[in-house]
Amino acid sequence: MLCDALQVIVCRSFIFEFKVPGRGNRYVPVLKVPVVRGVFVGLFSKKQSVLVGVDISSTAVKLLQLSRSGNRFKVEHYAVEPLPLNAVAERGIVEVEQVGEAIRRAVSRSGTKAKFAAAAVAGSAVITKLIPMPVGLDEQDLEAQIEIEATNYIPYPIEEVSLDFEVLGPVPNNTEMVQVLLAASRSENVELRQSALELGGLTAKVIDVEALAVENAFSLIAQELSVGSNALVALIDIGATMSTLNVLHSGRSLYTREQLFGGKQLTDEVMHRYGMTYEEAGQAKRQGGLPQSYEVEVLGSFKDSVIQQISRLLQFFYAGSEYNRVDCIVLAGGCAVIAGLPAMVEERLGVVTVVANPLAQMTLGAKVQAHTLAQDAPALMIATGLALRSFD
Repeated sequence: MLCDALQVIVCRSFIFEFKVPGRGNRYVPVLKVPVVRGVFVGLFSKKQSVLVGVDISSTAVKLLQLSRSGNRFKVEHYAVEPLPLNAVAERGIVEVEQVGEAIRRAVSRSGTKAKFAAAAVAGSAVITKLIPMPVGLDEQDLEAQIEIEATNYIPYPIEEVSLDFEVLGPVPNNTEMVQVLLAASRSENVELRQSALELGGLTAKVIDVEALAVENAFSLIAQELSVGSNALVALIDIGATMSTLNVLHSGRSLYTREQLFGGKQLTDEVMHRYGMTYEEAGQAKRQGGLPQSYEVEVLGSFKDSVIQQISRLLQFFYAGSEYNRVDCIVLAGGCAVIAGLPAMVEERLGVVTVVANPLAQMTLGAKVQAHTLAQDAPALMIATGLALRSFD
């Protein structure tokens, strides 16, 4: 069914590893596609309520609220609240009550009074197809036809799927047909996030795609990079269990890929080597106090693994595109703050490497601690992109 309760933003300038018919197996960017509004235009045609961005990762809920004065943004409220182990697995919510409780704690700790939220699903949970449709259909007829056509492209019962679409333009060499970009996600992906937010005291107003939220946040750091505005940038988010490559060209998402790898591997190694609990190992990683052998025997090996994973992600991109090099690497996620990692990546891969901080140029609210925020900022790319939806 087409979602009718909240705005589902499912596409913009690129659809995840989308293969354009007639162009072989290369991944081709779909350019100049506006944010999908679909049937939700009416919801957001007037000034909307303040939204908090809520990023639900495998280990934590990250909440962020921004305000804007002119072209300047301000961090009004933020919080990072840990999740119980396995409450979220591979970007999917497993224990919705535990996630909802973590959201409620994050809302309380942050001090926000906002009631509406933007969340996101992983790109791997979104299916996209380009389909031809007759010219001249009104929105109601097009919507009905899309629902019928969708059954040919989606490997799930249609009643289990949330859909949205965008008309891209005429079919090449056929003025009687238009290309329509169909995007779909299993309804449970949307509904679980909606339910978790409700349990946390928030109402979902926007369900975005993580890679597009990252693109939104990237606009805040692009001008700080030492490469030109037309640069090809690899933004690599290394989270607790998942690493995500998002390649951007001229600020627009061109390609995204996820693979299982993250900081949990380091936490697990600390646990086993030093006889700690998971919580103790995580705290020791952040605050120190580990034996001297840790730097060389454990952390050094993990850094090597990070670089191998980054190289592998880039090779997948190069193999499926016309490119063989990126101009800059931006590290995001919790692992980005590991001492010495950016310099090591730059040296090994021969590409300028920096750490993401989408909040660097923002002023801070009275209750926001600058030092803590600076430590968390590289892991707040998705939350930042979601919070920016307040200003769409």
